[in-house]
Amino acid sequence: MKRAQKFLYFLVFNIVLFLLLTPFVVFYGPFNSLKLFALETILTSRHPQAAEFFLSKEKIAGFAKEYSKEIITVEPVILSKEHAIIDEVNGLRVEEINGRSFKGKIMLINDPQQVKIAVSRELGTAGQRLTELVTENNAIAGINAGGFYDPNAQGNGAFPDGITVIDSIVIHNSIGPDPTNIIGFDIDGKLILETMSAKEVDSKKIQCAVTFHPNLLIEGKPQIKGDGGWGLAPRTGIGQKADGTVILAVIDGRQPGWSMGATLRDLMNVFIEYGAQNAANLDGGSSTEMVYKGQILNKLWNIYGERYIPTAFVVLSKDNLK
Repeated sequence: MKRAQKFLYFLVFNIVLFLLLTPFVVFYGPFNSLKLFALETILTSRHPQAAEFFLSKEKIAGFAKEYSKEIITVEPVILSKEHAIIDEVNGLRVEEINGRSFKGKIMLINDPQQVKIAVSRELGTAGQRLTELVTENNAIAGINAGGFYDPNAQGNGAFPDGITVIDSIVIHNSIGPDPTNIIGFDIDGKLILETMSAKEVDSKKIQCAVTFHPNLLIEGKPQIKGDGGWGLAPRTGIGQKADGTVILAVIDGRQPGWSMGATLRDLMNVFIEYGAQNAANLDGGSSTEMVYKGQILNKLWNIYGERYIPTAFVVLSKDNLK
């Protein structure tokens, strides 16, 4: 019995020692690529200030600038595709994907006119869960969309960041006359990824749009340098093939044993594998979610369940287009 207790104490001691020493190995060891990757992951999380427990602001900025100068590269992502859902009536299907460090879902919609932006009914007061946004807009599916800011630190998803467009009308603008990256569709159902101001929305016939970044593919050309500089995290993205097919992607993350997450380059490469011509990154992290007919298809990272969000890309049924 004493021998077993000693072994247990020894094991616990070594585990605690390992946990205490790991941050010092990562941030002060000789492995620059590991240090950069850890910084990217922390700085793009909901608690970027955690990085300052280990390094000063000056060192963080200097290190990122020195070691992130990488050229654009395209590496194939090994995907294991399985048809999880086939909805022939609505021209929709969902596939499961498995990458090197992640698991996720891809939704393919044949008709881009079925994809619209939905916004919280209490915009400016509170956001809504994705399942609610899908149901209240008589849609059959959806993913979270643009980013949002939190002026009162309430975390309720009330205020979309940048420009939000519904039915060709700018319904929310947090940046005034300044241009921002628009992610949305024109009246012909083409995915538009372009920097523009609120005044340009009408002249360019933008039907619906949100704001986020970065763009991943523009006319088939990769836009991400290196790993993208955002580390591993849950990701959400939208893309479109040359034939108009819309590609919605969600990748789970921050869940050891299930899915650690994807880099921006991983997400870009997924869209390349699916033949996208244009693709963009949407809000990720604890917002990442895909819903189909009332069911959450991916494994949420947020322990509190669905996050309150202001905007979503929703998929209407064929019947609702008539």
